[in-house]
Amino acid sequence: MNTPAALDQAPLQTRLDGCLTAAPAVVKAPPPPFPLSGRLGLWVAEIDPRTLQPIKAVGTNPDSVFPLASTYKQAVLWALLQEFDAGRLSPNERFDVTRENQSLGQYPYDGSNVKALSIRMIANSDNTATDILHRRVGLQRVQDVADGLGLCRTRLILPTRDWWVAEAGLSAAFNGTTRWALATGKDRARLAALIDMDARKYRADYVQYKLDRYFETRHTPADDLRVHNLSTPYELGTLLAHEFLRPGLSPRAVKWQRDVMALGFGKSALNWRPRINFFGGKGGNGWGILTYSGYFQTKDGRRVVYAFMQHGADQTYTIPNTRRAFAWINAGIEAVLGPVLGEVKPGVGAPELGKAVP
Repeated sequence: MNTPAALDQAPLQTRLDGCLTAAPAVVKAPPPPFPLSGRLGLWVAEIDPRTLQPIKAVGTNPDSVFPLASTYKQAVLWALLQEFDAGRLSPNERFDVTRENQSLGQYPYDGSNVKALSIRMIANSDNTATDILHRRVGLQRVQDVADGLGLCRTRLILPTRDWWVAEAGLSAAFNGTTRWALATGKDRARLAALIDMDARKYRADYVQYKLDRYFETRHTPADDLRVHNLSTPYELGTLLAHEFLRPGLSPRAVKWQRDVMALGFGKSALNWRPRINFFGGKGGNGWGILTYSGYFQTKDGRRVVYAFMQHGADQTYTIPNTRRAFAWINAGIEAVLGPVLGEVKPGVGAPELGKAVP
């Protein structure tokens, strides 16, 4: 029996500098069944629930860094629930949408409470709901989700509007330094706070206008890596394993987390869905960017994480690549778990993850 005490005794494998080691040597993931352009990454692993180490895994570019887009929002939820357990936040605390906190895309009603915002953040990928919660929790506390696991190549610190303001050239704090891309610790926290101050100065429609002009005239994929929240397929998979198997939350917070994460997209697109008794997932998209991640437990007790990443795609709007992405994810899952017995209907079509970057 895997008691909480036993689970707590299973440490991460870290280097002397406190960072998680690179992905273990695994079999290369099967090639994508259908063409996908740009840089691609994939990590699929069955996880030992006691050690949180891979039992069997496949990967493609598991240690390469990719933009996370909205996939990072699950870390905001995890940090939010830590604050809830600490007694520093109530699920009934309410917020209005203001010029300072409105991000791109649709946004929640004024007076929405924390619980409702958390649902919109995951189920609707609502950027404004995310930014309200991210700032309420604190920029560094969301980054602490990665730092506490030794995920040194994972950046989670910027709310959505902040990275768009920076990429559109509207942040003097970002434009005035070359240190941001490699900043860590207190230096990164200080710079992030300055970028966040810049991001609050502009109306959302003006940010959208400047961002559109940027993408039409001078965008390069390298800029995405300078600005966006980032991770590697392996590090994101590691975060997922801890998020769902060892979150360090109270039973009430775990229920909140699982109920909300189950609303994320992905289960309907998995070939293994008839054999799944719990699923939690999150996807994201941007200009030439597509990400999908998920955790599921099968009816016979196996735990699986997956992380798919695409960057620099030929398509500016990448949601139509969803079927091809999940064809590859399913191929990776079958390489780890084997094929599903019985007939399985093809996965559903593309979800709506929000059109923050048209």
